[in-house]
Amino acid sequence: MSDRASNAAEDLKGKAKEGAGKATGDEQLEAEGKIDQLKAGAKDKVEDAKDAVASKFNDATDDD
Repeated sequence: MSDRASNAAEDLKGKAKEGAGKATGDEQLEAEGKIDQLKAGAKDKVEDAKDAVASKFNDATDDD
């Protein structure tokens, strides 16, 4: 599974946990869901940065 797909799955899992926590009044489960979503978002930002660096590198090394 690609990193982006894995991040999306983690975000979805976090949303489900958060929703289940809200529905059952389980504040810890709700917080865990929010944390999962934050981690997925942070990992997406890292992927964005890696893509930007790779793009700049490719642009700089293109021999047109």
